[in-house]
Amino acid sequence: MTWDEAVAFALTLPGAEVGRSYGQPAIKTNGHAFLGVGHERDTSFVLRLDHDTVALMMEVHPDTFWKTPHYAGYPAVLVRYAAPDAAIVREMIVRAHAQALAAKPPRVRRR
Repeated sequence: MTWDEAVAFALTLPGAEVGRSYGQPAIKTNGHAFLGVGHERDTSFVLRLDHDTVALMMEVHPDTFWKTPHYAGYPAVLVRYAAPDAAIVREMIVRAHAQALAAKPPRVRRR
């Protein structure tokens, strides 16, 4: 799944919109980014997911989900563009969206 395909799918989910996170393109809902470009933009995109889901996905689908030291301790996982199973990637995008939707909206930042 390419970045454009991931974005197109994510934007079909309720309340999903194009935004920015850490200055990079992202898809947000409820004020929270759940899909982003990430630091490995040539090979992967990043999904924000809870730690337990990340650990499980990395164990069960290591050809698809992985992390670099940059993401250590952070509730996110990298998703390879060359992932062999697009259905599991879509399922994790849906899960990331649901987790972002369920979170409290972020506080408005004053500039």
